Amino acid sequence: MSEGRVALAIEGPIARVSFDRPGAHNAMTWAMYEELSAICESLRNDKSVKVAMFRGEGGKSFVSGTDIGQLGEIADGAGGLAYEARIDAWIGRLERLPQPTLALIDGWAVGGGLALAAACDFRLATADAKFGAPMARTIGNCYSPANTKRLLAAFGAARAKRILMLGEMIGAEEAKSCGFVLDIVEANALNERATQLVARLLENAPLTVRASKEMIRRISHGEIHYDGVDLIAAVYGSEDFRTGVRAFKARTRPTWRGR
Repeated sequence: MSEGRVALAIEGPIARVSFDRPGAHNAMTWAMYEELSAICESLRNDKSVKVAMFRGEGGKSFVSGTDIGQLGEIADGAGGLAYEARIDAWIGRLERLPQPTLALIDGWAVGGGLALAAACDFRLATADAKFGAPMARTIGNCYSPANTKRLLAAFGAARAKRILMLGEMIGAEEAKSCGFVLDIVEANALNERATQLVARLLENAPLTVRASKEMIRRISHGEIHYDGVDLIAAVYGSEDFRTGVRAFKARTRPTWRGR
């Protein structure tokens, strides 16, 4: 089976990241995780990129989790801790991207794939999309606290227990009803709907969008002791804020410059 790859294409202000291992439903190999990590580090430092989109290749899966063949390398509890720490680091880099992120989910988002989708800011899905982490019915491992917290934030405790303890899959309609999925569209309309959402994001004040994203991340991960003074000072001290106030008073549309 191919080792697969995670590919990056940049089109103006938009980064498109693809999980490309369709023969294995885009199950992630170590090499793919490392590629994703490198891409996230690159995007973090690329001020020309304003939005990042993630999609699985093949039309059947977003990501079906970590390649289970690799988990045979874990021999004991220490190995499991090391594995989950690596997963947390990789997914954490995606979650910490300063740009808004959008997952386009066509088919299955399972295990590590569900965690990757949950680390994104917005999710669009096809009607046949399925979300789950059926470890209790399959290989008997578990999520880390960080990934469990993402699941709780996304689905609530009752659904999280169904996913993790009963091994149930959540359909697209239910995922939309709880707010995890923003919209359900036909597969051939995913790109068009994503383009509409991206256009809306690009219209908004970028420093406000980034500060709001980071503030939400900190609070959701229990960093409530941190008052966010850096984020507040950066927004209120920006040229964009002064531009926005002047434009509001003049009843004109502001031109955001991200500074």
